[in-house]
Amino acid sequence: MPFTVITLKNTPPSLRGDLTKWMQEISTGVYIGNFNSKVREELWKRVVENVKEGEATICYASRNEIGYDFKTNSKEISIIDFDGIPLVMLEKKEKIEVNDQTKLGYSTASKFIKARQFQQQSKKLHSYVVIDIETDGLDFNKNSIIEIGCIKLSNGNLEEFEKAIKIDHSLPKEIVNLTGITDEFLDKNGEDEKEVLSELLEFIKDLPLVNYGNNFDINFLNKSLNKHKLGNIKNQTIDLMRYVKKEKRMLENYKLETVLKSYGICQEVPHRALADAKLTYELSTKVNIFKEKIK
Repeated sequence: MPFTVITLKNTPPSLRGDLTKWMQEISTGVYIGNFNSKVREELWKRVVENVKEGEATICYASRNEIGYDFKTNSKEISIIDFDGIPLVMLEKKEKIEVNDQTKLGYSTASKFIKARQFQQQSKKLHSYVVIDIETDGLDFNKNSIIEIGCIKLSNGNLEEFEKAIKIDHSLPKEIVNLTGITDEFLDKNGEDEKEVLSELLEFIKDLPLVNYGNNFDINFLNKSLNKHKLGNIKNQTIDLMRYVKKEKRMLENYKLETVLKSYGICQEVPHRALADAKLTYELSTKVNIFKEKIK
């Protein structure tokens, strides 16, 4: 069962006494215990209902990137989600002079800056590009990109990008069987890698890049971009898998096929760049934590 820690500050004695029925108080206002998620949620609900003017924080084991998650009722702390990782943001207060009296609050300039940053971030995140690539192997130091597909959401409109890339060697049989891409297809439809990458950069501009398991794609793209002296991907990259793991914690595995079915998308993954990008985009519209991020 998940290990749980609850801390209390300036709370009624009755609440502290209630907590000792379930947890051990190892220091003043610090409680530890082990129980399942259902009991934990009910206990946290009781804490929030009875904390009155005090502060309470709960931290517990979780299957995310850092191994734990937390909640708080504090007005001075905000918990924000950064690519599936919970982070704490402390509200910084400034002293301003009002009618010759010193009061705590945010200055007008600070409020303006915060509002502008929020608007810029919201604008960028509301538009994003879902990207997928196909390669002739799994090692970005040895293998090559053979196809790139993108779906761009911008101002409520969807745009597509699909390019095949010529290579100077034959495709492995297992790649042909997996993707259906053949040497003949690349000879006929493939384009110069540098030209394709330049067109890709123009297509994605500075929008966030979303995909499923993005280390694979980004590593390959950066390797190819550097080879042609086009620099690295500087866009914000968002791995949809992180959000799925946070939202769907009991899946058998997190292969794209499995995850799609869990969200009611009953389609096979064809292992073609544009088709896979379309499926990943559809998935992005169903993952609630991701949708909250891009509102």
